[in-house]
Amino acid sequence: MRHGFKGRRFARSISHRKSMFANLAVSLLEHEQIVTTLPKAKDLRPIVEKLVTLGKRGDLHARRQVIAQIGNEGVVKRLFDTIAPRYADRNGGYLRIMKAGFRHGDNAAMAVIEFVDRDTDAKGAGDRARLEAEGVNEEAAAA
Repeated sequence: MRHGFKGRRFARSISHRKSMFANLAVSLLEHEQIVTTLPKAKDLRPIVEKLVTLGKRGDLHARRQVIAQIGNEGVVKRLFDTIAPRYADRNGGYLRIMKAGFRHGDNAAMAVIEFVDRDTDAKGAGDRARLEAEGVNEEAAAA
């Protein structure tokens, strides 16, 4: 019996699960919409909603708690400066999960998890900026 054990195991160790959800949270906060399996999306939602609530608090201790959980200071800055003020007057329910069919390879249930009032330009913006910066660096090296 698993009484008192919260959450799914996903056939991973505790440290692997913790880092997996930290990486998923970073991706979701960065892009504001990600596609993952339905069980992972369902377990990710309370984690990210607690991070947004800490972001709404906005003090130094909350910032350090978020950094300790996800470990990416750039994304934490985005959370506290952009995402949390957007939901300042909202009492929870920052994310939505939409079912997205089944994955072709293993027939796993897929889902799209996104912020309710998300910025549609945020998806892929970090990747575009990174590619543009690499293009500038390659041009400078070629010259």
